[in-house]
Amino acid sequence: MSLRFVFRRRCLLVFAAAFMTLAMIPQQRALAQPPNARIGEAVPRDVREMYDRGLQYLANSQSQNGDWTGGFESGPGSTGLALMVFLASGEDPNFGLYSNNVRRALRSIISQQDASTGYLGNSMYHHGFGMLALAEAYGTVDDRSLWPEGGTPAQKRSIGQALELAVRASITSQKKNQFGAWRYSPDSTDADTSVAGAVLVGLLAARNAGVEVPDEVIDKALGYFQKMTSSSGQVGYSGGFGGFDESIARISIATLVYSVGRRKDFPQYKATLGYLTQRLEAPPQGWVEYARYYQAQALFQGDVEAWEKWNKLLVRQLKQSQQADGSFRSQQFGAPLGTAMSLLALALNYRFLPIYER
Repeated sequence: MSLRFVFRRRCLLVFAAAFMTLAMIPQQRALAQPPNARIGEAVPRDVREMYDRGLQYLANSQSQNGDWTGGFESGPGSTGLALMVFLASGEDPNFGLYSNNVRRALRSIISQQDASTGYLGNSMYHHGFGMLALAEAYGTVDDRSLWPEGGTPAQKRSIGQALELAVRASITSQKKNQFGAWRYSPDSTDADTSVAGAVLVGLLAARNAGVEVPDEVIDKALGYFQKMTSSSGQVGYSGGFGGFDESIARISIATLVYSVGRRKDFPQYKATLGYLTQRLEAPPQGWVEYARYYQAQALFQGDVEAWEKWNKLLVRQLKQSQQADGSFRSQQFGAPLGTAMSLLALALNYRFLPIYER
């Protein structure tokens, strides 16, 4: 039977005196939380069944190298999103049913990192999502069982070392950018809200994990999103201003970074959240799985009642589209990444990932 627990970093500080036996375990984020301690009601049966079938598909389709191929470009970002599906399920990542899948995915992400620059993969999309996955795994997965015997120390970086390098690469890239944000290359001087959202959420997750991220880095990136948000709540795509249109994905990204960045006082946040809550039944226009992935988090962080209504619609839609093998097909992303994003939209029902905390 699954342990279904999650480590809570901040609880370690509060309860350290009562649990001194945990002190010998390196990088533990926090104490095991019993299954009945999750926020809200128990996870509905149909959600659990869908999620478990999807997990099985991802476990069966993972390569021996730890990544997933087929459809959209593979790399540390795609691997990171799939990894978070396993971490979000509540299975013990060190000894549970999918512990080998977790370790293989982490080794794949770290192996694709430039040891000198910290850059993950070949795109800042991959870098952002890979960094997010490292942050969610940090303190939860025991590094002592991560790497097999052999290899050089540089090849066997710990999760914490890889995460700190990724943060450093993000900050270095931001300094080169005239808008204080990010685009496809770490050397880009232009920016867009989609790539910037991936990197910024990764940085916020790293900060939550205890890695030092200067306030000015977060403030500068949030300032970019402010400039790209209209009074109506629409969010532009690239450059420094304008280009506002109906994009649930970008509006959700902006809402999420304002929320997790603790700037719900921004008028731009109120505008984007209002835009989403007034259109709960509106289907995303293109890149459906990507939009759902962000919309789930944005609504949950901003308005739980709105999220509950939207989540019921999501569950019905995904029940109709899940394939016999547990996957979710996607025209844009292919089955592995489409499945990972669909399951992460459902994962708010579990709420084990630290980035999903309110």
